[in-house]
Amino acid sequence: MIVKVVQQDAIAPDHLPEAERWVLFATTLASSMAFIDASALNVALPTLQDALQATGAQLLWIINAYLLMLAALILVGGSLGDKLGRKKVFMFGICLFIVASLACGLTPTTNFLLVARAVQGMGGALMIPGSLALITATFGSERCSRAIGTWAAITTIVTIAGPVLGGCLADIGLWRSVFLINLPIGLSALLILHFKVPEQRDEAASQPIDYPGAILATLGLAALTYGAISISDLGLGNPFVYGTLLVGTIALVICGIVETHSDHPMLPLHLFQSGTFSGTNLLTLFLYGALNVGIFFLCLNLVRAQGYSQTIAGFADMPFALLLAGLSPLMGNLAERYGSRPPLIIGPSLAGVGFLLLAQVGLTHGPDDYWTTFFPGILVFGLGMAITVAPLTAAVMTSVPTGYTGTASGVNNAVARTAGVLAIAIIGSVALMVFAGDLATHTTHLNLSTDARNALQAEATQLGQAIDLTGIAPEQVSAVETAIKLAFVDTYQVVMLICAGLAWLSAVMAALLVDQQDFESRKTANGLFR
Repeated sequence: MIVKVVQQDAIAPDHLPEAERWVLFATTLASSMAFIDASALNVALPTLQDALQATGAQLLWIINAYLLMLAALILVGGSLGDKLGRKKVFMFGICLFIVASLACGLTPTTNFLLVARAVQGMGGALMIPGSLALITATFGSERCSRAIGTWAAITTIVTIAGPVLGGCLADIGLWRSVFLINLPIGLSALLILHFKVPEQRDEAASQPIDYPGAILATLGLAALTYGAISISDLGLGNPFVYGTLLVGTIALVICGIVETHSDHPMLPLHLFQSGTFSGTNLLTLFLYGALNVGIFFLCLNLVRAQGYSQTIAGFADMPFALLLAGLSPLMGNLAERYGSRPPLIIGPSLAGVGFLLLAQVGLTHGPDDYWTTFFPGILVFGLGMAITVAPLTAAVMTSVPTGYTGTASGVNNAVARTAGVLAIAIIGSVALMVFAGDLATHTTHLNLSTDARNALQAEATQLGQAIDLTGIAPEQVSAVETAIKLAFVDTYQVVMLICAGLAWLSAVMAALLVDQQDFESRKTANGLFR
């Protein structure tokens, strides 16, 4: 038995072997395309909503059309990569993402945009699991944590410009460019992959793709999402609402039964025999649900209620991005040395405190109050996520055999995107109802006509200042606008409290299920002895 000494220094891309360097470069570039798209779009949503005359429910669907297809098909994407070749599937996903981004940028209507966003999600489902699977297969388990930490840092550095760029483009009326910037990024990644990165596949993965599982998962998630978003318009007692929710639940239950009896399941249930794999995916479900909803409503609050320009709103998230970029390599290195369990408890706990601080912010005087209102919460939330992200990804990817890395990446990404879909649908629907109720409360003291009050309530689905006030008497417009802002802030505070609870619940999952002994065993097997 030979003792092997493992170097613990952080990975510097320029010191990597050529193949590893190009894999890391290409995967971070392609992943950044998806991250920029999401972060820039969140800031540009108010302008997009006004330009396309989208309702509040349609605004939720602009986000969820992408997340839904991504969540439903990402497991298939991971499996396809393992079986057909990770590079091949990765490149096809990038191509599909680019074409869909072009369609999004040229969209004439909201409905066209929703279809294009769904296709974009299909591309992402093939692209996203491939990036981490390529890294894991190239670097191996010994340096995987540090490589993933470097990947997380680089993608974050690149995406720091996303909100700022999105805000600037939206403020000058070029919100369509938020989608079009994906074209040069995606094309560059394709060129690198084609000429510099060798193909990789799991030669043992010869079984067919589990299409019944994919169809049932897509149907189930689509029905649940559609039913949840429809609650605010139709009410929970409407037969269509509880009918779609029931169909979605039944489809997912059948999906679980099919996966249990399948010879080639899309979701290999034996992976969940690992406490770490189960715990990290539950953590992901709750934390990324909070993350998606929290950022969505924070951006809307800054622009709709607080009077920030979209450019300034883009800069408001900068502390979060800088912390994630600066600390991810360090946290990846520490996770490799000491295990992922401690940061996976501490990080989400801090993120919950950050959400709680953000929930205390009421109606402010605009950007001048930023440093004493939103900044502390964003700072603490960013620190919590920076502590969490790299150890979480490393724990997921190293808790399964190497031949299942594509599937493991797909499972975890599916959980993260499913969390976003369901959280935005359910909490977004709750927010629409809370906003309508609070708007009625804040306008009770105003002497509005019955027609004006009914029209105002009918417009409450707009989620903010996009509400049409043409039916309001001129002398009452200012008071109504203030009432709208107050109602939106009240709604935002409820959402932030829910997000804090979800973040703390994710920390509980890490404490209960992530097994530090699993880490010690893998470290002994993979790092200290060979």
